[in-house]
Amino acid sequence: MTGELPVLLGLFLVAAAGTGAVLVRDPVRQSFLLSLLGLSLATLFLLLQAPDVALSQLAVGSALTPLMVLLSVRKVRRKARSERREERE
Repeated sequence: MTGELPVLLGLFLVAAAGTGAVLVRDPVRQSFLLSLLGLSLATLFLLLQAPDVALSQLAVGSALTPLMVLLSVRKVRRKARSERREERE
């Protein structure tokens, strides 16, 4: 039972971060929670003795995917701002 406790805590963290990422409406906060989800998944994979999968998850799920989301949100907001400026003129 004590050996399963860290895995259960990891599963709880994954469930909480995933639920939070789905329920939050702001894309910037979603990317933060997506990064937290990737970190918790990497920790869970490490606890389940899969260090190669954990490293891949750490790189892709915790860094690259949230970065791509943030860059996309930034580009969309800039485009919307420039369109609003053009409408005023």
